Amino acid sequence: MNSAAATSEIPDVLVLPTMTEVPQDSEGSPLHDGTVDVMLVPVAAEGGQERLVALAFTSVPLLVEALGQEQAWVMVPTEAMERTLTGSGAQAILVDPQLAEGAGEKADD
Repeated sequence: MNSAAATSEIPDVLVLPTMTEVPQDSEGSPLHDGTVDVMLVPVAAEGGQERLVALAFTSVPLLVEALGQEQAWVMVPTEAMERTLTGSGAQAILVDPQLAEGAGEKADD
């Protein structure tokens, strides 16, 4: 699995947006070892094909800035990311993605 950021820049824990609320402890780690539905997005790859990419953030404030305060999330140790995403369909991890300028704005008709 590929990561879009240099390893030296990645903290010990990453924040992953999830599709549903996950019970967490006070530090944001899941309370159980069950299945978590992480957010995957299709991204254009070489040759015009798409691949599914897992989104990950280096902090909760960066996740909130990109996806909003209501976005569900969970913290995962960086060293466990590949194991955590096994079976999810993710082919890569995009760290600290940002919305394209104007992507969150309503288009004028």
